[in-house]
Amino acid sequence: MSVFLGVPLATLYQWRHRRQGPPAVKIGKHLRFDWVDVEAWWDSQKTEQNP
Repeated sequence: MSVFLGVPLATLYQWRHRRQGPPAVKIGKHLRFDWVDVEAWWDSQKTEQNP
């Protein structure tokens, strides 16, 4: 997931702690993401740029 988003793994854990990133569930020691939720979060983060 960190590769897809282009951020370090530690950033995903920080986002989860701060409730800023895509929704995730923790299973054991690992975060798991639903692609539908990640894509929805990704789309919500896009900002319009003027040409």
